[in-house]
Amino acid sequence: MNFLTHILHLAGSGVFAYYSAAQIRDLKTRPNILAGFQLAESGSVPFLTALSDRAAAEGDTWLAEKLAKHASDETRHGKIFAHALQQLDKQVIDFKRQPQTPSTKKSQQRSPFFTAFFEGYSQEQLKPAVIDWNVFMASTYILELDASKDFARMAKVLPDHEPTARNLKLGMLNIAEDETGHAAYLYEAMMRRMSATEVQKFVDMWRTRKVNAILAMVGGILQRNGETRSLVQDSAPSEIDSELVAT
Repeated sequence: MNFLTHILHLAGSGVFAYYSAAQIRDLKTRPNILAGFQLAESGSVPFLTALSDRAAAEGDTWLAEKLAKHASDETRHGKIFAHALQQLDKQVIDFKRQPQTPSTKKSQQRSPFFTAFFEGYSQEQLKPAVIDWNVFMASTYILELDASKDFARMAKVLPDHEPTARNLKLGMLNIAEDETGHAAYLYEAMMRRMSATEVQKFVDMWRTRKVNAILAMVGGILQRNGETRSLVQDSAPSEIDSELVAT
């Protein structure tokens, strides 16, 4: 990673850290950011499960087991965020049940972040059945590594004296540990397939892509004056196990 990219990485990460910390600290904006995390964590489960099945079919038992564990972790993470929303009397909107209009279809398109992050790759190329393993490993390694730091950073701004916030803090710190473990196995997986030089090349490339994606996301936030579409609605009684937060 060159010096300019490093500086942009620090700047972009700093802006995102400030924005996300402010969003999760404020009770008015906390539900929406929690909903975004729930959708992201739960939404990755089918993809990871399909990749685990593919690795098993290809004879890579080690990778298949790691991916299966990754999928299981993300399932639990989604439940942690869903429980945190429930404690705020909110739940994620089921957009699939809403009438499809031109505006809703437009809002459900890939975010500016992922558009920039995966620039040059078609949706077809990113499907679990065909995605290049090195592309998956390097891109996801960067996302998991950064997520581990982001979740830990956000957890620290939550107060300890308020039970709901404290439960969320414990849950997010637990998630941060999991994300660190995910990044570790993905790095090991790359080292099993490539030389150290090749791994560093891939990591640097996807780090640069992440910088560009962060800048695109920040630009989108500025254009909307910080406003985002609502992802939540008032919730119904839930049976989500509160013990998930502390496990």
